[in-house]
Amino acid sequence: MDKFQAFGKNITSSITPFAARTQQYFKEQIGTADDKTELPPDYIELEKRVDALKQVHQKLLSVTSQYSNESYDYPPNIRESFTDLSRTITDKVNLLSHATSPAEAQAALTAPPSAKPQPKTFPHALARASLAGSQLLNQTQPASSSAGEDPLAAALERYALASEKVGEARLAQDAQIQQRFLAGWSTTLNTNLMFATRARRSVESARLGLDATKAKGGKRGAMVGMSGEVEDLPESDEHRVEVEKKEDEFVGVTEEAVGVMKNVLDTPEPLRNLADLIAAQLEFHKKAYEILSELAPVVDGLQVEQEASYRKNREGA
Repeated sequence: MDKFQAFGKNITSSITPFAARTQQYFKEQIGTADDKTELPPDYIELEKRVDALKQVHQKLLSVTSQYSNESYDYPPNIRESFTDLSRTITDKVNLLSHATSPAEAQAALTAPPSAKPQPKTFPHALARASLAGSQLLNQTQPASSSAGEDPLAAALERYALASEKVGEARLAQDAQIQQRFLAGWSTTLNTNLMFATRARRSVESARLGLDATKAKGGKRGAMVGMSGEVEDLPESDEHRVEVEKKEDEFVGVTEEAVGVMKNVLDTPEPLRNLADLIAAQLEFHKKAYEILSELAPVVDGLQVEQEASYRKNREGA
């Protein structure tokens, strides 16, 4: 029986503070609370800064999370078959270079896959479309033609190879961003900022508990004094001790929350992660520039040759 009574007391002691805090919260919401302990201005300023930092992380992550989706720039209007995605452009070009007939060329384009399906990115799709166009032009070139390889077909093949390289560079960029930016900012949002949120909840809980305890003292009743006037009953020592205990708890969790929030705001990780994001983007665009810079003179040369041949044919006619 004694054990049961002790158990009941423990349950009551754990429920009563929660009920008191809840009651105080609702009183504040409807405006009937007698008093509300104000938080220090510096603490409120820290809360605002932490809220702003959290919003920044949420907004930027909602956009940059696309780097985890391989096909974020893949055109939604195109339809590519399993055969289209079976081999890399480099593999197909190598196979085509050994083809001695249209049938062998077609077989090279439809060769069984050598690995997993090729990436669904815009540069890769552009590469596949360019190579298919190049082969289509070559297949329709008359066998008796003495003009050699069609200039546009040759340019498209080289553009296909370059576009594949750009696509691979984009995938490398995405991997770097996932490792060095998305992982870091997700950790800050889901761990560091979450710790700050929990610390702030502890402060709010302690404040409600303090105000609820103070409110109990406001209901201590009244008595008729020696002068015949109604006077409040003096505050009991027990209640005073309880209020002081709640005040100490409130001050302690507030100081702890201040430390947690300052740590979140002062950490250099978010800025370091942003620098890594920019570095990955810079590296990708640098590689794309180098690839296309190498390709452009070749295509320009083919275009000049075709222009010269076109004028010569016109003049001969």
